[in-house]
Amino acid sequence: MNEAETKFKTMFVSTEETKAIWILTINNPPLNIITPVFFAEFEVVLKQYFQDREAKILIITGAGDRAFSMGADITEIASIDNAAQGRVLAKRGQDLYDQVENSDKPIIAAINSMCFGGANELILACHLRIASEKSKFAQSEINLGIIPGWGATQRLPRLIGTSRARKIILTGDMITAQEAYDIGMIDEIVQHGEVLNRSMEIAKKIIRNSQFAVAYAQKAIREGMKKSLSEGIKIELDCFEQVCASEDMKEGIHAYINKRQPQYKNR
Repeated sequence: MNEAETKFKTMFVSTEETKAIWILTINNPPLNIITPVFFAEFEVVLKQYFQDREAKILIITGAGDRAFSMGADITEIASIDNAAQGRVLAKRGQDLYDQVENSDKPIIAAINSMCFGGANELILACHLRIASEKSKFAQSEINLGIIPGWGATQRLPRLIGTSRARKIILTGDMITAQEAYDIGMIDEIVQHGEVLNRSMEIAKKIIRNSQFAVAYAQKAIREGMKKSLSEGIKIELDCFEQVCASEDMKEGIHAYINKRQPQYKNR
């Protein structure tokens, strides 16, 4: 992927030198609203990211200082005339955000500013969330007479607990980065302007590891969270069995014993 190869209307997509780290910057000024065009382009990027063997990490951030994204396009919501149209709109977002959550390749949200509504649902589907100290969050759909439709009623309680999630969803109140961190909704707070740099640091740490092992760790966590603890342990057992048969397992152990850096082949 390279910006010269694919042009988008609502985002920039670039890669760092090795092409292992992709950066998707939501660019739909002034508030980086999520529109049907964004969804169409996002679907294209996800497909390319999943298929590209060189791509290891995707970082999603927002352009400018005003917003990571203020969420769904209100005019699109206002155009809903009946329940069936509402279902179509919700299903579109759910399907795309499911692709994010179900990715074996990690996806990091680098939250640079305001993150409301459908955008908050996007970061909940990501695997790690790094936020600027100036960022703010809200699941504000209730203030429009509706409920979240792109996954927040399910992902947020699983992430921070039912009671805390219920308060955020039922009040629509905005919370600060510190409040989001304190309840476990985000993983780190960094100085404003450093969110992308910190996300890149984490991404580089991850890609130094065996991507074969990373994918199975992702699978064990993802699938195990859908099951009881005892069933999840069995999923971990199956995944552990698979990585123990890999070339990377042998390389990792030999490198550790011989005090050298491993040279993983990701298989």
